Amino acid sequence: MASNLDYLDPALLPLEEMVQAYLKAEKQMAQAEITATTIAHAPAAPTQPFEQRPPTGSYAQEEDEAQQNVENLRNDLARLRQQIIEQLPVRDEWVKVNLGYGPSRVGAFRVENASDAAPGGYELRVVF
Repeated sequence: MASNLDYLDPALLPLEEMVQAYLKAEKQMAQAEITATTIAHAPAAPTQPFEQRPPTGSYAQEEDEAQQNVENLRNDLARLRQQIIEQLPVRDEWVKVNLGYGPSRVGAFRVENASDAAPGGYELRVVF
C-alpha cells in the first residue's frame, strides 16, 4: 500500500511544479502555433485603387511577432524539458507524481536515432 502513496512524497514537489509548468507551456505553445498559422493564412486586406502606400521600411509586424512568440515558447519548452529530465531520480522508469489528478507519471526514456530527443538521448513522457 505504501508504494501507491509514493507520489505524495514532499521531496517530489519541485518536480511536480516543473512538470505542471511544462504542461502549461505546452498548451501555450499549441495556442501560439494556431494563432501564427491563422495569421499566416489570413487573406490579405483588399487595397483601394488610390490607397496611400505605407512609409518605407514599415511592414505588418503581426505575423513576425506571432512567429517570434512560437520560437520563444519552443525554447522555453526545451529548457523545461531538460530541467525535468535532470530532476528525475531514475531513467527509463516511471516516477509517480501528484499533478492534481491522482497519481500521474513522468519519466525520461532513451530514444534511439530520434531528432526530438534531448541531447542526452532521452525524451520526456508525461501521463496524467
